[in-house]
Amino acid sequence: MLPIPSIWKNRPFCLAVLFILLLTGTSCHSLSQGNNTGKDTIPPVNIPAPPHLARAEIDRLNLACTAWYDSALKQTGFNGGILIARKGQVVFERYHGTGHLPGTDTINENTPLHIASTSKTFTAMAVLKLMQEGKLSLDDEFGKYFPEFNYPGLTIRDLLNHRSGLPNYIYFMENLGWNKLNYVTNADVLNYLVTRKAELENIGKPGVHFSYSNTNFALLALLVEKITGSPFPEHMKKTFFDPLQMKHTFVFTLADSERMKPSYDWKGRIMPMNFLDLVYGDKNIYTTPRDLLTWDRALAENLIFTRATLEQAYAPYSNEKPGIKNYGLGWRMDIYPDGRKIIFHNGWWHGSNCTFIRLLQDSATIIAIGNKFSRSIYHTKILANLFGQYYSTPDDDEGDINKSTDSLIDKTTVIKKQRAVTGTKKDLHRKKNSP
Repeated sequence: MLPIPSIWKNRPFCLAVLFILLLTGTSCHSLSQGNNTGKDTIPPVNIPAPPHLARAEIDRLNLACTAWYDSALKQTGFNGGILIARKGQVVFERYHGTGHLPGTDTINENTPLHIASTSKTFTAMAVLKLMQEGKLSLDDEFGKYFPEFNYPGLTIRDLLNHRSGLPNYIYFMENLGWNKLNYVTNADVLNYLVTRKAELENIGKPGVHFSYSNTNFALLALLVEKITGSPFPEHMKKTFFDPLQMKHTFVFTLADSERMKPSYDWKGRIMPMNFLDLVYGDKNIYTTPRDLLTWDRALAENLIFTRATLEQAYAPYSNEKPGIKNYGLGWRMDIYPDGRKIIFHNGWWHGSNCTFIRLLQDSATIIAIGNKFSRSIYHTKILANLFGQYYSTPDDDEGDINKSTDSLIDKTTVIKKQRAVTGTKKDLHRKKNSP
């Protein structure tokens, strides 16, 4: 029998140690229990199974989408993924190319790509969720949360609908002499707005007119961080991506460098990261067509947001110019005289571009993402005509793209091919109803 160390023969010492062990054990147990309570975890959101579509309807849509994809998208150097769904059911899905050019990492349904300004839809809904929870009012001035912000009268709503009058940081950070060897952060954008205000050009009065500016959504991401106390990438993951099981979606940070796919111009030349690539809120969400469809279904089924919240998001604010084009709270929209409304957002950053189109009345979704610039991605909207009479030419505002980028395809060719899609629908309809 081993001798008992003399220190354990001291009764007061033993009692003290026993007390500490019990206290420690209780604390550890409580901590473990706390971690398992899910206090800071939002439970999974279950997307309902889509309703059954008739086989003939699926075949009709698939045939028409295939015809357009093969002739008007794939042939123009498309490198990415495209998905079309009706009532949540996928009727057409294709992936083409590789993540690196040249490369062997084939793009598939699990390959996240940069959706650029389409990220604004997530940022806007993150703000609207805080509103829905009573943590802010859209008519609060931004300065209420950032007292140093010296732009009186500018509200959260002004930021969401691009009526803030703020210039675009993409230009003013460089113009004001930012050292391009260093990455700009969202906090840097706010700091320049505050401390260099006298040097900024084109500052407009808030609430007067629509002026698309990435600055608005960079500031909104800071607002989300300020109210929640969490970094924006973590908050988006916890609030949306994890509960919706969007397993291939993330807000880019340098920690994600290994899993992000580079982007390329239309000639296949790599477009390297630059000093603006760490600002998020206005861009920097990577996702897949399937995950975007999940996001679409969560919105359409009112699984996260109330109908009243969504009505605010889709309300038009840019009414000073006549026409169908308008902007809501983080969403572009086409509003037709008969009341139909297309909710969408395009995106472009470096060589990555995206379109995310939602036909609310016709319960259809059109998604295309690529990491090699292709203007044809924006022409995907012509497929809306498979569900109703929407577009007749590809001349509609593409939005969120570099207007100086050379067009990949001749406009006349596009119109002919898009008319062919509409014709395909009519031909199939005639065939279906012919004796």
